[in-house]
Amino acid sequence: MDQPVVDSPVSERGRSEAPIRARILQAIFERRLHPGEKLTEERVAELFGVSRTVVRQALARLAQDGIVEHQPNRGAFVAAPSRADARHVLDARAVVEPEIAASAACGCAAAAVARLRRHVAMENEARAAGERATLVRLTGEFHIALAEAAGNPVFVRLLTELQALSSLAILLYARGEHAACPPHEHTDILEAIEAGDGELAARRMRAHIAHVADELDLSEPRERPLGLAQALGLEPGGAAGKVAAGKLSGKASGRAGQRSRPSPAAGKGA
Repeated sequence: MDQPVVDSPVSERGRSEAPIRARILQAIFERRLHPGEKLTEERVAELFGVSRTVVRQALARLAQDGIVEHQPNRGAFVAAPSRADARHVLDARAVVEPEIAASAACGCAAAAVARLRRHVAMENEARAAGERATLVRLTGEFHIALAEAAGNPVFVRLLTELQALSSLAILLYARGEHAACPPHEHTDILEAIEAGDGELAARRMRAHIAHVADELDLSEPRERPLGLAQALGLEPGGAAGKVAAGKLSGKASGRAGQRSRPSPAAGKGA
């Protein structure tokens, strides 16, 4: 399978804030970094091997896009869209994305169509392999790739922001499991683009966004955030933590047993 679009290996750490933004966005697209997660400057700087100044720049850029929220005297947090925010994001997508699809259908180069085809093929591979995190990221990135195919950098920036906010809204308000885009709908949109039918591409995209909206129940938040390092893919979520937890549990059980053991005087009459 091809490499992820926004993946930024830790081995390529540098002084730029771009890799930090890219990794945070990837974690949001994969729905591993959740709404309300605290982004502590010191911890992020430690994880990426950069200064707090670089981290501050990355968080400021994300805050400009509404993806991070700065709270006075508390720090930076992954945004937690309200129900109204979620509706606004979906309304914006319903207006903008059909136009992007129509624009791509009317002027998309053959090379761009081929890239979209490869992207949809990667989605299908991830779905068949049960690679959930990869699938949800790829299905979100399809919409950004479509904006790139339309040749409008403003659309690309806008869709990057809207997709990140959509991912956060889905984590909070999804009716069931955190759904990726419905199967086959991206293929249907792409076929309309390949046929040069802008009206059909727009109509299919509009229906697609409506299906995404139907999967949201804007009433009650869901799920607990992961730890920051695990969400960013910079710390194994595995054995060491489980062993430590087991030791702590064992100690706690031992102490509980000692407390519950009767004293020598127990059971004697008064």
